[in-house]
Amino acid sequence: MTDPAAPSAEPVSAFDQFHSTKRYIADDGLMADVNCAIALGRPLLVRGEPGTGKTMLAHAVAEALGKPMLSWHVKSTTQAKEGLYTYDVVQRLNDSRFGDATGGGNAVSDIRRYIRPGVLGQAFQAPRQVVLLIDEIDKADIEFPNDLLRELDEMAFHIPELDETVRATHRPITIITSNAEKELPDAFLRRCVFHFIAFPDRERIGRIVRAHLPDLAPALVEAAVGRFYDLRRVQGLRKKPSTSELLDWLLVLARAGVPPEEIARRMPFLGVLVKQEQDLELLASKKGWEA
Repeated sequence: MTDPAAPSAEPVSAFDQFHSTKRYIADDGLMADVNCAIALGRPLLVRGEPGTGKTMLAHAVAEALGKPMLSWHVKSTTQAKEGLYTYDVVQRLNDSRFGDATGGGNAVSDIRRYIRPGVLGQAFQAPRQVVLLIDEIDKADIEFPNDLLRELDEMAFHIPELDETVRATHRPITIITSNAEKELPDAFLRRCVFHFIAFPDRERIGRIVRAHLPDLAPALVEAAVGRFYDLRRVQGLRKKPSTSELLDWLLVLARAGVPPEEIARRMPFLGVLVKQEQDLELLASKKGWEA
C-alpha cells in the first residue's frame, strides 16, 4: 500500500525556480525551500514574526515566475469546504418561489447554476498553473487543516450535488502562512515543506529598504535602522516592531524632514513602530526613548 503523503510518481522534469524580485529580498534558505516545494508539488508552510513578508512571499513567487495568483484569506469562521465550492441553496429557493427571469422555466432544476467554485476550486480548474496563497491558516478551527488533507494530497475533490469530481488541471504552487497562534496537526505538517522566516539581519534590512525606498538619504537610513535594532533589543517588549513598520517609519521621517542626528537623541513618531500601550509605558520609563 502506498503512503498517501508520498509525492505522486510523475516524471522528473525541469521546473520554474524562484529567485528574489526587485522588491522582495529573499535569502538563500527561503529560495531553496520555495523551489523544493515546487519540485515536490507540496505546499510550503511559512511561519515567522508578523511583518516579515510571509504573505508577500506568494506575491513575489507569482511575480518572479510570471504566474497568476489566487488568495484565500482564512478567518476564524472559515470552513475548508468554502475553498472548494459553495452551493447557493438560498438563491435556488428564491428562484423556485419567485421565478428566475433569466434562466427560463427549468432553470431551477439545473443545480450547476448554483454551484460556485471557491478559491481552491478555481486554482484546480485554472487553465494554467497558479500560485495559491492560503493566508493565516491557524486562524481557523483546528480541524480546518485536517479537512484539506485529502484535497491537497490528491489535488481533487468531489461535489456530491453534481456527483462529479473536480481534478486539478495543473497542480498549484501552494504557499500557506501561519502566525503560530495554534499548533497545526502532525498529519498536515508531514505533507508540507516548512520554512521559518527569521528576522532579517542589518545587511538584508538595508537591501530591503533600498528596494522599497531607494531615494532616501543613506545617513537617515543608517541612523534609523540603528535605532530600530536598538528598539528591538529592549527587554520586555510585547510586540517588537517589524520590517513593514520600519519602512513606514522611514517614510514618515523622510517626509517630516527629521535630520539623522535627531534620531540619535529621541524617537520621533514612535507610534509608527510601537503598537502596544504597555510597550509605550515601558519605553517611557527608560532614558533615551522619548518620542
